[in-house]
Amino acid sequence: MKTWFSQNWKHISRRMIAPVLAVGMIGSLAAYETYKPVVAKAAASEPTATPLDDNSVSALLALDHAMETLASRVTPAVVNVAVTSKQKSDDQAQGEIPDDMRQFFGPGFNFNMPRQQGPQVEHGIGSGVIVSPDGYIVTNNHVVDGATDIRVTMSDRRVLPAKLIGTDPLTDLAVIKIEGHDFPNVPWGDATKLHPGQTVLAFGNPFGMRFTVTRGIVSALNRPNPSPNDARKPGQFIQTDAAINPGNSGGPLVDVRGEVIGINTFLLSQSGSFSGMGFAIPTQIVRPTVEELIRDGKVSHGFIGVGITDVTPENAKFFDSKDNRGAIVTQVTPNAPGAKAGLKVGDLITSVDGHSINDASSLQVIVEQSKPGSSVKLAVLRDGKNMEIPVTLEKMGARDKEEMSSNEGGKPRWGVGLGELTPDVRQQIQANDDVKGAVVERVLPGSPADNAGLRPGDVILSVNRHETGSTGDVQKALANVPKGQDALLLVWSNGGNTFRVMHSSEGEGA
Repeated sequence: MKTWFSQNWKHISRRMIAPVLAVGMIGSLAAYETYKPVVAKAAASEPTATPLDDNSVSALLALDHAMETLASRVTPAVVNVAVTSKQKSDDQAQGEIPDDMRQFFGPGFNFNMPRQQGPQVEHGIGSGVIVSPDGYIVTNNHVVDGATDIRVTMSDRRVLPAKLIGTDPLTDLAVIKIEGHDFPNVPWGDATKLHPGQTVLAFGNPFGMRFTVTRGIVSALNRPNPSPNDARKPGQFIQTDAAINPGNSGGPLVDVRGEVIGINTFLLSQSGSFSGMGFAIPTQIVRPTVEELIRDGKVSHGFIGVGITDVTPENAKFFDSKDNRGAIVTQVTPNAPGAKAGLKVGDLITSVDGHSINDASSLQVIVEQSKPGSSVKLAVLRDGKNMEIPVTLEKMGARDKEEMSSNEGGKPRWGVGLGELTPDVRQQIQANDDVKGAVVERVLPGSPADNAGLRPGDVILSVNRHETGSTGDVQKALANVPKGQDALLLVWSNGGNTFRVMHSSEGEGA
């Protein structure tokens, strides 16, 4: 049944459409009239200021243009280095990069990857720079250490396989190579001519963000070796405030001419990220190391066998130094080249082959870059008297395999090199006459001796609670420790005795 409303709806709707449309049009006009002032007001709020003219900021524009030119010149020679390597055990990883140093290095490696079933691998990234048109690339040793596969990504997005040419853990440098020719490359600069305040640019791939450039200045020069575990590592680092982060390792630090004056290698930071202090290996270390790696595939470093420290304004007068320059001998390793040549604790070395020595680091660099077997002439100031002492250098590391308490197979078991406690050594370490045993001369990084905290200058007094009055006694006692068992040592160090446990590197207790 239809209602009246349904029957008459068509008539009602026709009558209502016109008024409704009229009301709608009136509402639209009212809205438009209301909006007109808003539009006009918005138009009136447009900025009336004009940009500064080019003449007034010409110096800044010129600087920007120069930086753009520099970045576009260097970037094509910068590469991303992707590495696949066998995953190391925790003990191995900690042995190579100590906990207090792991925050300094920034290759981008994930040191705490979750363990998976099957083959254990690690993936890491770093940076590198092409230094020749035939594809030789400089990077850091810690970027490619243990690599089973290396891939290089160019700035034009080409991905190329790379071959490892050689590494030098001491300087933390490595050379890899890609096949081809006419690659973009950058020239070497001279870091010895740098001065604090000069502009530098750092290139690399921080946090996997490829082909990044940051600008800063040379904050300081000749920064010392930061590694507390290996005094043989050279210093002379360039400090910069150009941001260097994990992934920048191996990338170039360049001057305003686009010359490589350093290779970015680590940063100092509580958080592990950039905080204003990045460090690069200077070219006076990089270039000869790279050239030797390309030529021979390895680097042999000279070794004298002395501990050295800087001359300071506080101690200079005690060594008759008038200009606060040189390196003071603090320790002489028995039977090493320095000892054979007659160097003594307290000697002030002022030059090598006529090259002035400013500090301990500069002496270290000169000696380590000299060929083993070569002879150098040291100018020495001893008790106010000048003398010249010739020293025949030894190959660094050659003594590490001598008397290292080895297994039958010849591989170091405990990783400690021992020497006789002679009167001269006793005086150097300031040990009383009642201290008897074997003096620690060398400790292999990551070895059981290293893990037990042994350091050169310590004296082993007993092994497994049996007194050892001589070097022979200690060597025999350590050799007689059954395989797989640990050794308890009584050690004299800095005037006090402590027990140390050396965990066996074989079987149980390893």
